[in-house]
Amino acid sequence: MSEVVYNRIAMLRAERGISRRQLAEALGVHYQTIGYLERGEFSPSLHLALRIARHFEVPVEVVFAAEPFPRLGDTTTAARSA
Repeated sequence: MSEVVYNRIAMLRAERGISRRQLAEALGVHYQTIGYLERGEFSPSLHLALRIARHFEVPVEVVFAAEPFPRLGDTTTAARSA
């Protein structure tokens, strides 16, 4: 049984207007690796996860999680944390 690692790579890429290929080149990986990561078909090594977070200049917990991220605009999640 493999563990799922959830991520926000696609969202972070979209916010910054960069393509999968551009991110892959910056990280030194194949562009298909970025697609596999975004779709959850591949979990990154710790080293790659840290490099991705560093590239986006955010803590690794902003990019990756063991639980699904709440949907943007989900008021029930916001109400629970208030």
